[in-house]
Amino acid sequence: MKLLRYGEKGQEKPGLLDAQGNIRDVSAHIADVAGKALDPVSLQALSNIDPSTLPLVPGSPRIGACVGQVGKFICIGLNYADHAAESGMAVPSEPVLFNKWTSAICGPNDDVEIPRGSTKTDWEVELGVVIGKGGRYIDESNAMEHVAGYCVINDVSEREWQLERGGTWDKGKGFDTFGPIGPWLVTRDEITDPHQLDLWLEVDGHRYQNGNTRTMVFQIPALIAYLSRCMSLQPGDIISTGTPPGVGLGIQPEPVFLRAGQQMRLGIAGLGEQSQRTVQAD
Repeated sequence: MKLLRYGEKGQEKPGLLDAQGNIRDVSAHIADVAGKALDPVSLQALSNIDPSTLPLVPGSPRIGACVGQVGKFICIGLNYADHAAESGMAVPSEPVLFNKWTSAICGPNDDVEIPRGSTKTDWEVELGVVIGKGGRYIDESNAMEHVAGYCVINDVSEREWQLERGGTWDKGKGFDTFGPIGPWLVTRDEITDPHQLDLWLEVDGHRYQNGNTRTMVFQIPALIAYLSRCMSLQPGDIISTGTPPGVGLGIQPEPVFLRAGQQMRLGIAGLGEQSQRTVQAD
């Protein structure tokens, strides 16, 4: 299934994308694409519904973030060896963890704000993993049973605040609009191997990132097992699994960063595409 949330900001309704690309309203069955609605029993019940029996959503509504009421937005740094190299950093021996604040979450096609005074706002296409079944001390051997599905994430990053102003990476990663998620939450059964997915990103039509999830340093089962030793994972938590090379910071001989008035477009095979316009923050 491809689950989604549609409607105005803060008033999104749960939906399902049918085989013809139409949005179907599932609000009679779940209140939101969030929390317990993402556990295996709930997803199985949804999958048993004939989409043609669900109300058709007319027009072309705004698509919101594909997961609502997110508790934790956990990110993995330097998880592609070639991205670590372009960043001038060593390949980590353990996963590098940081957070994006949930206030950064926005829809896949919403505007991305360049923060006031920023000259180093950057892009990062990433595979998102959405937790469906919570747990602690999860074994790597059954970690995938805890995955509800996958989505596209743009881990927008302000490099000065991330790397040059002391402290942790979090403050450069969590500005408002720095977490476009979606368009769809694609359930785990639809993706044969999440470690064989092409992912890409363009700015103003120029392809900067062109990678594949097979080059991850730490794969999804290892990440889930590791994270579940640090914290309990809960339904609706999101793990952003790192980015391949081609970020603006790593471009030679001179880094390239975003400015207002540009268009980002990005996608992952089988998971859909995003498109964001950059605007100056008020």
